[in-house]
Amino acid sequence: MAEAYLVDAVRTPVTKRGGGLAAIHSADLGAHVLSALMNRAGVDPAAVEDVILGCVDTIGSQAGDIARTAWLAAGLPEEVPGVTVDRQCGSSQQAVHFAAQAVLSGTADVVVAGGVQNMSAVPISAAMTTGRQFGFPDPFSGSEGWVRRYGDVPVSQFRSAEMIARKWGISRRDMEEFALHSHEKAVTAIGEGRFVREIVPLGEANVDTCPRATTSLEKMAALTPLEEGGSVTAAVSSQICDGAAALLVMSERAVREHGVTPRARIHHISVRAADPVWMLTAPIPATERALARTGLGIGDIDLVEINEAFASVVLAWLRESGADPARVNVNGGGIALGHPLGATGARLMTTLLHELERTGGRFGLQTMCEGGGQANVTILERL
Repeated sequence: MAEAYLVDAVRTPVTKRGGGLAAIHSADLGAHVLSALMNRAGVDPAAVEDVILGCVDTIGSQAGDIARTAWLAAGLPEEVPGVTVDRQCGSSQQAVHFAAQAVLSGTADVVVAGGVQNMSAVPISAAMTTGRQFGFPDPFSGSEGWVRRYGDVPVSQFRSAEMIARKWGISRRDMEEFALHSHEKAVTAIGEGRFVREIVPLGEANVDTCPRATTSLEKMAALTPLEEGGSVTAAVSSQICDGAAALLVMSERAVREHGVTPRARIHHISVRAADPVWMLTAPIPATERALARTGLGIGDIDLVEINEAFASVVLAWLRESGADPARVNVNGGGIALGHPLGATGARLMTTLLHELERTGGRFGLQTMCEGGGQANVTILERL
């Protein structure tokens, strides 16, 4: 049976909006992790058969197939192609899935996957905002078929986060305590140097800058909700930031031929979807299906990385999955470490791989909510 292996994984620091990576061109941000990945893996870049990067809002410095331009900006071989993937927040996790599928199918042996996002330069939903300026309809309300099926209702991640909090009976205090714990875990992880092996510094940016060591429940309680009458605030939401990450996926044959030692086996990949108006609930059925397909139970999973788009998303997933909170986002998540959209999936997987190695765990599961009501699930097996 064919196997797909992770040989190496690197990332930049994730820096807050307007921070250390804000002025870096998106192509150069991607180029940095691509060149670092190839150097660390010790694999001839000419052997790479495709470069697949996730990115959201592909306009401005992120337009023009950022996967291809980032590879070229890194000075890497011109004969290697690149393609950019947009599955919203799950874009770079999907990039790894496509890389693994290429290897598992036997159509490729060496594929680079990852993601890049400079949210300081290209604000969230910039593509939609630009479209409105040119008179283009919105992706939802402008479609007759969409309105017939789902009605002319607001489609918003903030509304979805509120709906989830209400349905699962998650209080504002519950979310704020979760958010505070995320910051505390991230600050501890940084202080103990847990991210050092996975981060490749860029200029003066050498450490994640989003975690807030001085935040408190009192400070969070003073914030105004994002929606009138709601309970979701900026404090319990992921942070806007900049970053990039890249992973090297190889076949068993390529591993032998290049004389490298794989660090993990990609045990499972899948993607599922749910109601797009609720939008952020899909990790629940996606995780259930992934475990059923692999024959694993949630207790078999040593570590989980689930994107903290909003605290309510993770808290609802925890209740439904029965996962041990002590194994989930052990170094903090997007509320503390930030969520650079198209790069987050690759960042999470990079961190998951390194944390499995640090702790000696065997199986790690990654999932994240995505626009359109979707969710990817990846299960890694450390070797």
